[in-house]
Amino acid sequence: MTFSTLLLDVGDDGIALVTLNRPDKLNALNAAVVAELDALVRQVSQDPAVRGVIITGAGPKAFVAGADISELVAVDRNSGTEMGQRGSRVFRAIELLPKPVIAAVNGFALGGGCELAMACHVRLAAPNARFGLPELKLGLIPGFGGTVRLPRLVGRGRALEMLLTGAMIDAEEAARIGLVNRVVPAESLLADARTMMLAMLAVGSAAVRLALQAVDGGLDRPMDEALALESTLFGEACASEDKGEGTRAFMEKRPPVFRGR
Repeated sequence: MTFSTLLLDVGDDGIALVTLNRPDKLNALNAAVVAELDALVRQVSQDPAVRGVIITGAGPKAFVAGADISELVAVDRNSGTEMGQRGSRVFRAIELLPKPVIAAVNGFALGGGCELAMACHVRLAAPNARFGLPELKLGLIPGFGGTVRLPRLVGRGRALEMLLTGAMIDAEEAARIGLVNRVVPAESLLADARTMMLAMLAVGSAAVRLALQAVDGGLDRPMDEALALESTLFGEACASEDKGEGTRAFMEKRPPVFRGR
């Protein structure tokens, strides 16, 4: 499928590099970008050649510098609700991908850009990255999951400070509070994201899928329910071919050859 606002490059290593490609607009989200992200998520989810995804922004200034404000001017209650539901569904689909997703944040990640980064499983940031949810300065609130994911990542108090002031934080502060996993040099951002992804892909993909499911499914459940879910998924892992290969390889002191099943 051909995209007008996104670039998709799938390497021989199974890593799909997704680039939001509106550098003249600082890669701002609009309806077209969200629709194409929706289609792209479906595509990579079903493509067996894709084993992991890295998401970044085109140009040196921005990952995604928020929503396209020109589209927000005419939004009312009903269309706003629909817009939020659409964006939340797409970002949730990214979060639920059974393949690892890394955000390589190369500049401004504001509003919807911060929300997109938070929907990814792991976040790496260049030193020039800036994060914020400034929607309240426009008389709005985040609509693509910002008020939901930010407190889960950084805690209620820090989340409310960012939300209610609309202030930006730099990459180092984002790492300190847990919004990003690591700050890496700008010149090696994509290389470092690829190295991390290759480490993830070196383990059994069936186990990766089950681990992602266990974490997402257990995060907001009561402890006993979360433990029960983990036990069920552990049982599924024990029944997989990858488990048999992994344990045999360990006993035979050789690298495993996982087949993802």
